[in-house]
Amino acid sequence: MQSFFRKASTLLSVYYAYMVEYRAELLLWMLSGTLPLILMGVWVEASREGQFGLAPLDFIRYFLAVFLIRQFTVVWVVWEFEREIVEGKLSFRLLLPLDPGWHHFASHFAERFARLPFAVILVVLFFTLYPQAIWIPSLSNLLLFLLVTFMAFCLRFLMQYTFSMLAFWTERASAIEQFWFLFYLFLSGMIAPLEIFPPVVRAIVEWTPFPYMIYFPATILVGLPTNVVRGLLMMLGWSLIFFGLNRWLWHKGLRQYSGMGA
Repeated sequence: MQSFFRKASTLLSVYYAYMVEYRAELLLWMLSGTLPLILMGVWVEASREGQFGLAPLDFIRYFLAVFLIRQFTVVWVVWEFEREIVEGKLSFRLLLPLDPGWHHFASHFAERFARLPFAVILVVLFFTLYPQAIWIPSLSNLLLFLLVTFMAFCLRFLMQYTFSMLAFWTERASAIEQFWFLFYLFLSGMIAPLEIFPPVVRAIVEWTPFPYMIYFPATILVGLPTNVVRGLLMMLGWSLIFFGLNRWLWHKGLRQYSGMGA
């Protein structure tokens, strides 16, 4: 156990130092993820003229939560792994006494801490513009939100890392992720909260992994009604499914991997 924590702290410190070198690029990536804040204005205006089950203030807080969750659950591992396969760089990773997936996970996780100062500044700026939206979540909700956001990041990482395994058979595994992203975009709650969906559609969507990566943690942070136990079980279940599929594809793919030096 001590060896595990030593390796984990070393990986995180190395990748954190690497990510901090690109602070300007990180800021640009964060600003490129402001779509939820743009959609917030649309839904706030719509809620003033129609009945959507949420007040304008609820929409403001919800989309701020979506923005924050997006910042800490963004994943790009499929493009990195695809490049390693195509360029034969995976061969070097296979020589190390550590599964390559842990390197990718550590780089993603360390990048969250590099984003944190920018996220705090943007939240302060947001509340300066919308002082009426300021709220303080309860300690239990805040702790639960942090746990669920971490689980959402792990689930999103597992999903994309599983798709990246297809790079063993095709050079465009990222194209599959881009197609999957369309479902993620519309069903996760990024475009609109699930309260907007028709009841039948919402009931079906809640059995998919998508709403538990954005909508579920957002409702916890802003205090909207949600089934916490079901949400946690669904996240755990989908994580186990993608983890099992990931390991199966990994072992199958290694059998035919023929990168340079392998």
